[in-house]
Amino acid sequence: MMNFTQVSYFTLSAYFDTGLFKYLYFTIIMSLYMLIVGSNVLLIVVICMNRSLHEPMYLFLCNLFVNELFGSTGLFPFLLVQILSDIHTVSAALCFLQIFCVHCYGSVEFFTLGVMSYDRYLAICCPLHYNKHMTYSKVAILSAFVWLYSVLATVTMMSLSVPLQLCGNIIHKVYCDNYSIVKLACYDTTVNNVHGLVYMFTVIFSLIILILYSYVRILRVCFSGSKQTRQKAVSTCTPHLTSLLNFSFGAFFEIVQGRFNMNRAPIMLRIFLSLYFLTCQPLFNPLMYGLNMSKIRIICKGLAFGKRM
Repeated sequence: MMNFTQVSYFTLSAYFDTGLFKYLYFTIIMSLYMLIVGSNVLLIVVICMNRSLHEPMYLFLCNLFVNELFGSTGLFPFLLVQILSDIHTVSAALCFLQIFCVHCYGSVEFFTLGVMSYDRYLAICCPLHYNKHMTYSKVAILSAFVWLYSVLATVTMMSLSVPLQLCGNIIHKVYCDNYSIVKLACYDTTVNNVHGLVYMFTVIFSLIILILYSYVRILRVCFSGSKQTRQKAVSTCTPHLTSLLNFSFGAFFEIVQGRFNMNRAPIMLRIFLSLYFLTCQPLFNPLMYGLNMSKIRIICKGLAFGKRM
């Protein structure tokens, strides 16, 4: 029997020998990470430095971009080290630190997208009362709540996983995640499973209902309103809805891969699906919002061509 006090490291079995191709993979991953950092930092600076963008919608976007940097930094440096390493192991402390970053990132992302859907609902369905309901203080409170609740929820989840007695130390992924640790437990993990189900039904489903309600109301306004109202709704909601669907797609496959046996699937497919959750959203959001939000696009063009906005 092996308990946690004897597990000082974990082995990541999803890595395989790629020979000299590892330098190519390292270059690709490094380029992606630099692109994510550069694009997200650019948009954060653009929003913070331009008073015309100090509106609730853009402040929530800024919160989203900060979270993309946080999640990417919890993954990409780790991947870069592992790609060049011949022994794919990670210390227990670093593994749990990565679990904290990955799960906190996912929680903040989902909560922020939920808050943004509520913000779009107020802006389109209650435009006359928007400034009254969505003040700067409310934006600050909602943003702080998103981060605080996500940190507390992640710490609570980890407090149930860290004390588990483990009968192995092999994780069948390219990074650490909580459910992979739970599956290594020697004894009953009912408490962990119940906590996960309660969190799913009370929090995730509540957010899904909020998002669905917001977009049902928005669609009703679009179909019954003027052409100008429809154009405004489409221009402001399309990036958010696309981002939400992209994140949900990645999260769905992450859950499926964790809960079901996918050993028969090609290893490259499993690696792609596990990384999609953490890489495509940070890459996708700056591109989507930067190209589709006219104010951001105009200011970025001005910066690119040296014009004062």
